[in-house]
Amino acid sequence: MFRLQSSKVLAVDMTGDAVKAKNGSMVAYDGEMAFKKLSGGGEGIRGMVTRRLTGEQMTLMEVKGRGTCWFADRASEINLVSIQGDKLYVESSNLLATDSGLRTGTEFTGLRGASQGNGLFTTTVEGHGQAAIMSDGPAVVLRVSAQYPLTVDPGAYVAHQGNLRQSFQSGVTFRTLLGEGGGEAFQMRFEGDGLVYVQPSERNTIAGDV
Repeated sequence: MFRLQSSKVLAVDMTGDAVKAKNGSMVAYDGEMAFKKLSGGGEGIRGMVTRRLTGEQMTLMEVKGRGTCWFADRASEINLVSIQGDKLYVESSNLLATDSGLRTGTEFTGLRGASQGNGLFTTTVEGHGQAAIMSDGPAVVLRVSAQYPLTVDPGAYVAHQGNLRQSFQSGVTFRTLLGEGGGEAFQMRFEGDGLVYVQPSERNTIAGDV
């Protein structure tokens, strides 16, 4: 159902089923389609309340019908991820679309730092199906194993999946080593067995200032 028309355009072929996508990301469609804006980004009232408490912005729309719908967002690179009963953790701004076999929600992933105590929350996608995630430049998929834990700059982090433990290390980021960081700096560390998606670009609002 999901296929890449190009590296920056997602084509979704539908035969009466539905897909959830980032609000405003539809660029064209053929056939008969119905569009509905979804409140929150999680499933049901609990997801809506969680998002209001965390302040995370994620507005989705549901597209249902027969035909093909094309999605894109700010010329971002699009990556297809297969989810087979496991859970994908993804930054909400990097999630473009999920098919009808997947559920979205929000999960607490830890504290940013003991000195400030601010929580970090991540969008979750689980079930069986395909998701389309976006990256600023072609995403790189890095394998994490028991022998090789991975440390990632938060500004480059996009998503992860598998049996991974995520933690935060305060004090140093790659930027602060170069004298470019500001605020409380931290890195993201992953241990276990799984995959981490990173982008070859850093968000301006991350790397210690989140």
